[in-house]
Amino acid sequence: MTAVATIPPVREPQDDARRARIAATIRADVRALAHYPVALAEGWIKLDAMENPYPLPENARQALAAAIAAVPINRYPDGDAHAVRRALRESLGLDERCALMIGNGSDELIQILTAAVAAPASVVLAPEPSFVMYRRNAVVAHARYVGVPLAADFGLDVDAMLAAIERERPALVWLAFPNNPTGNLFDVAGIERIIRAAPGLVAIDEAYYAFADASFLSRVLDFQNVVVVRTVSKIGMAGLRLGYAVGHPDWIGEFEKIRPPYNVNSLTQAAVPLLLAHADDFARQAAAIRSERKRVDRALATLPGVQTFATQTNFVLARVPDAAAWHQTLRNAKILVKNLDGWHPLLAGCLRITVGTPAENDALLATLAQAYQAQQSPHAATNVKERA
Repeated sequence: MTAVATIPPVREPQDDARRARIAATIRADVRALAHYPVALAEGWIKLDAMENPYPLPENARQALAAAIAAVPINRYPDGDAHAVRRALRESLGLDERCALMIGNGSDELIQILTAAVAAPASVVLAPEPSFVMYRRNAVVAHARYVGVPLAADFGLDVDAMLAAIERERPALVWLAFPNNPTGNLFDVAGIERIIRAAPGLVAIDEAYYAFADASFLSRVLDFQNVVVVRTVSKIGMAGLRLGYAVGHPDWIGEFEKIRPPYNVNSLTQAAVPLLLAHADDFARQAAAIRSERKRVDRALATLPGVQTFATQTNFVLARVPDAAAWHQTLRNAKILVKNLDGWHPLLAGCLRITVGTPAENDALLATLAQAYQAQQSPHAATNVKERA
């Protein structure tokens, strides 16, 4: 085969000038950030983004099609998303004394809460490892971010958190409950101590509430400084991008001042109330995911050298002998999982694996079992290659 010469890109005279202008214009801390990558997954088994793997029931799909077709997309959406708010209140059985704010996914709510407290000397504090958007939004908002390492078992180091709160006096503390990417629920008594010690706001992020055995939603008014943030993404509506924050009206009223006026589009506003009426279907899917989670966890734990961790989410965190090699093995089989090795010292060697359908989980486990057998026996590797 004749080698094809690569032609280096032509360096235009204006390139240096443009880069210099960018460097002089864009903040250095923003330029230092990395783009958040999202894998193109068409044709792949997608177990990397904590999505519900099950489609909508057929009756819900038909009703949704009719509702979407009737949306007047030539008009702006309802700026306060009244129908969505009413449907959420009814679905959640929300205390009428609570206020509720709607966001374009919980990502926007994280951004709004952070922007509302950000000032030159303000601190955003969170345990680590946790959801990366807490740090990113603090950086973008010009707040100082302080991360407090979790204990070796991924539990809250409450003493370290309390010491950091006393030292830093944070305007905002983030607690993911359950935590992403570790999957565990933090100790409730420890969270209560943190809430009492925090001088500002404590935001409890319950993105995975549908798979967990505990929640602070019903207790949000028990404290002076707590807001609960959630999303409908994990229960099966990730494509709609809808999040909500619940708290005392005094807190929510301040955040509403900086919420964009038309932040939730008309199609989402038409779809969510309709789909929330199918709560029983989503509950059955969540139960199926919890059941498969147990099966996947047990199967992974039987592989030599693999350690799994307690989880109350829709994913399993596993420490494996060679995260890069296992990740590539799965990619070769067109299975996407998240390689967390290198994200944080506590995540060394870890893969985060979303729970899929039974068939998807079978494919994952079979791929890993075959790879392990191939490593143990050259003869087995030859057989696997021949079968392929």
